[in-house]
Amino acid sequence: MTPRDLAALHARCFTLPRPWSETEIADLLVSPHVWAEVAPGGFALGRAIAGEAELLTIAVAPEARRTGTGRMLLARYEASARRRDASESFLEVAADNSAACALYRGAGYVQAGLRRDYYTAPGHVPVDAIVMRKSLKDD
Repeated sequence: MTPRDLAALHARCFTLPRPWSETEIADLLVSPHVWAEVAPGGFALGRAIAGEAELLTIAVAPEARRTGTGRMLLARYEASARRRDASESFLEVAADNSAACALYRGAGYVQAGLRRDYYTAPGHVPVDAIVMRKSLKDD
């Protein structure tokens, strides 16, 4: 998928936080520390540096939700992060995104912080961001 394709899918998946533009996605993918995991109906962007990985975003098309696509993309992101020598993964999720919160908790992520009223946009009630982490070390 091209950055344009990724941005179009991201726009179908998000209103708050706002969807990322083609330029923003392309600019991220120029970095040697950033990668995309792509599957039919979804994608995940990750970044790994200095032993830590961050799930920048994960987007699953509405028609592909509840099919295991998100779980598969998350697992692929974590495997890629490990190959990049990351021992920990972090992410941030809107507190009102119950499906994503359940996905991350089910994969072993725990809350590490809270950013009050982090997501804001005109006409929207501010939403907290939950910061989550997971050890990627082999048990």
